[in-house]
Amino acid sequence: MKTKLISLFAALIAAAIPAAAHHGTGASYDLSNPTTVQGIVTEFHYANPHPQLFFDVMDKGEVVHWSGEFYPNPAQLIQGGWGRRRSEAALAPGTKITVTLAPARAGTKVGAIIKLLNDKGEVLLGVAGGGPGEAPQGGATAGAAAPSQPAK
Repeated sequence: MKTKLISLFAALIAAAIPAAAHHGTGASYDLSNPTTVQGIVTEFHYANPHPQLFFDVMDKGEVVHWSGEFYPNPAQLIQGGWGRRRSEAALAPGTKITVTLAPARAGTKVGAIIKLLNDKGEVLLGVAGGGPGEAPQGGATAGAAAPSQPAK
C-alpha cells in the first residue's frame, strides 16, 4: 500500500512540473512597451506550443536578427483560417513585414508578436486586434482595433 501511495505521489509531481514551466507573457515580455520594426522574414516555424518567426531588421546600417513568438497556438490559428500551408506561404523567406511586439524584458531581440503586417499593410496570421494570449482575429484588416492588454 505504501509503495502505491509513493508511486501515485511521484506521478502527480511529474505531471505538475510541465504545467508550472509554462508561464505568462508578462513574465518574459514587456507588454507596456510595444516596439514596431520593419524587417524581412528569414525563417518561420509553425510549431507547438507557439509558432516562431525569425526576421532581419536594419538598424543604423547593420543587420539585426530578431525573433518573435506568436501567442495564438497552431490550433487557434487554424480556427482563424491560418493553417500551416497558408501561414508558411504568407511568411516565406524574403517577405517584407512590419512587426509590433512586446520586447523581451531581458533586452534581447526577441518578443511576443502583437501585430504583423505584410508590405501591403495586410494583417498576417490573424494577430491584429488580439494581444498575446488572445484568440486570433482571422481575416482582420490593418484598420482593426488596437491590441488590448491581457489581464494580469
